[in-house]
Amino acid sequence: MAKLIEAFGIIEGLLWHDYVLYTILIVGVLFTIWSGFGQFRALTHGVQVVRGKFDHADDPGAINHFQALSAALSATVGLGNIGGVALAISLGGPGAVFWMWIVGFFGMAIKMTEVSMAMLYRNTDDRENPEGGPMWVAEKGFRELFPGLARFGVFLAGIFVVTLLISTATGGNMYQAWNVAEITHSYFHIDKIVTGVILAVVVGAVIIGGIKRIGNVAGKIVPVMCGMYFVAAVVVIFMNIGQVPALLSMIVSYAFSPGDAAGAFVGGTAGYAFLWGMKRALFSNEAGQGSAPIAHSAARTDEPVREGVVAGLEPFIDTIVVCTLTALVILSSGIWNRTDGEAHLPAGTVMVESEGGWKPSEVVLPARVDESPWNTGEKVFVIAEVPANPENANVPMNADSGNNLVRVGGEVIEDENSVQKVKWEAVKSPHGAPLIQVFDENGVSRAASSEDVVMLFDDYQGATLTAQAFDRGTGMPLGMYLVTVAAWLFAISTMISWSYYGEQGVAYLVGRKFVMLYKIIFCALIVVACTPLLPNDKAVGTLTGFGTGVMLFANIPIMLIFGAVTMKRYHEYMGKLKRGEFHEHAARSIHDLTDGD
Repeated sequence: MAKLIEAFGIIEGLLWHDYVLYTILIVGVLFTIWSGFGQFRALTHGVQVVRGKFDHADDPGAINHFQALSAALSATVGLGNIGGVALAISLGGPGAVFWMWIVGFFGMAIKMTEVSMAMLYRNTDDRENPEGGPMWVAEKGFRELFPGLARFGVFLAGIFVVTLLISTATGGNMYQAWNVAEITHSYFHIDKIVTGVILAVVVGAVIIGGIKRIGNVAGKIVPVMCGMYFVAAVVVIFMNIGQVPALLSMIVSYAFSPGDAAGAFVGGTAGYAFLWGMKRALFSNEAGQGSAPIAHSAARTDEPVREGVVAGLEPFIDTIVVCTLTALVILSSGIWNRTDGEAHLPAGTVMVESEGGWKPSEVVLPARVDESPWNTGEKVFVIAEVPANPENANVPMNADSGNNLVRVGGEVIEDENSVQKVKWEAVKSPHGAPLIQVFDENGVSRAASSEDVVMLFDDYQGATLTAQAFDRGTGMPLGMYLVTVAAWLFAISTMISWSYYGEQGVAYLVGRKFVMLYKIIFCALIVVACTPLLPNDKAVGTLTGFGTGVMLFANIPIMLIFGAVTMKRYHEYMGKLKRGEFHEHAARSIHDLTDGD
């Protein structure tokens, strides 16, 4: 499995090259200008549509606008908002949040365009169960506009479906399950396999019912989980309200200048902040992936652009609202750059050479400072500085952080005498022994002397880091319960929506007779993700980055090919709206919206 993940990592590096990120931003800017800053239409007209003011019972579709938005949001508002933001900050620093905002804003235009496009070319042969997505855009679009290239359209549609299934298995499924298992085990010591089995049973019970059951479940879960998380995050932020102006300033400044290493944070270049902010935002809100159009294509409407405008709300809710709340909780708690450590290794601990690289000399696990117990399997780390290349001392050994600092990770184990120890991972240091670091009151590092105790940090991964931020921000075990419950709800809602995306891909590629087999495999992968096959957040991040990247590569060209047709229809619709040609009635009750009446 390690070699497979390494191979995925190499491909992921190509998929997420800087030029790819620039291209996605340019596409967002293009459709923002082309639509006349349609983001503002989403925030005004889109809200009216969601409230049911333009609903008509005889329009083709299976679910209403609110349920379609909820189904799509249930796929986007997930562990990416909890664990993904934590990962972006821990690796890219506060500056990553700024780039998440940028992607959120331009992502609104991308999402609005790709959903409008899917609605234009959706298959409504069965008016009560329409099908849509980039695969239908490619097939029907080429057949209608470029008849001589019809076969190429079918081929392009098949390529997209393959990438859809890859992303379904990784980011839409395994990433979600892994994070839930991680945080549940961290707080409640429940075996990860048990978590996986429970998740598989719950998700399986929902997805067997198809899009109508998914829409009904999502329409009830999404408002509750978003509201619960929103209130809790606002409470934590208000408890630290004095820090907010400085935090916002830090986010902007770190976006354009390297962040200084401080304690548990080894630093992050401006480029790394950009990379991780972009990756996690795109993974979280799915702008440009082509996944959300599949859910929105089931919406009940005879105006394609109307549903596209509704879809523009998704990146705003997901990235600009929910992800920002998570980021402010993490930054205000200070957990991302801890300087105190959870325990102290004895003075004189040094790095020693061993098979595969260098490891700390001390392996016996010290007691925690707060005297709480260690759990077998917990991840820990110390900070060390790798000697520079003497022939090119100005080039940092850690290209990601712009310095020579590295995390040296380990795992808590018990020997045959029940003594807790640390099983250290080796780090490469081709130019000599790394020097373990200690920190002053400002978090600035220096090499440890023979008299210095060494800070041992808990390696909080993914959603667990966010949960710990809630705990520290309130001084109460809020994260232990709130974030764990939120992680379960977010993950389940994401997995049921992504299962539908994959189902539509399977139905298009090989026919509906294979859908049940697909659902069984989907649920089995939930359990697989909760086994030691996925050892850490880096492995999980590699898989999700790979899945997101391949979908973007398949969908962005489709968007550009049919963008002109979509924008023409968009402006025609907005012209009718301005002239008052659409019948508008009273907003529907929340009960009617959630039940689909």
